[in-house]
Amino acid sequence: MRGYFGIGVENVSKAMNAGAVMRTAHAFGANFSFFVGGPLDKNQIRLSDTSNTEKSLPTYYFSDADNLQLPKGCQLVGIELLENAEYLPSFRHPRLAAYILGSERYGLSQNILQRCDKIIKVPTKFSLNLALTGGIVLYDRLISMKNFDKRPHDIDTIVMQATADALSQRLSEEIPLEELNKL
Repeated sequence: MRGYFGIGVENVSKAMNAGAVMRTAHAFGANFSFFVGGPLDKNQIRLSDTSNTEKSLPTYYFSDADNLQLPKGCQLVGIELLENAEYLPSFRHPRLAAYILGSERYGLSQNILQRCDKIIKVPTKFSLNLALTGGIVLYDRLISMKNFDKRPHDIDTIVMQATADALSQRLSEEIPLEELNKL
């Protein structure tokens, strides 16, 4: 997979959630993680980041949205439950991307939303935990951008195909109906 990506959070209030997002980023092969604003206690974050992400990939801290700096060409992708946000299953991930999640209570700030090149949402009935949402988005990036083998057909597809094949054969060879019902 060419390109790179990072993930960050804005104004996160729960250090354990921040650490879990960092750990998730590390697990999915992120190239960097970042934090924008928020009351952060780095020691608390490290308690939930059992993979020691900061020792494995760069982690950046920005005081606010105006100070957020991304590499040239990197698109900022907001993850937020907004009416006009694009649904994740139909989203084409940019090759160079920085994903950002908002705080647990308030979501992304207007300043960050205005800076976003794209805004996406996971199609759920309500908001999910930050790390879980980040993990869903990064998993989607992974499966949509890497060349994995196609999934095997599910059993319903196999049964429907076998039924269609048998029906086609019956029509062409006049197989007795009793034989067709045995399928």
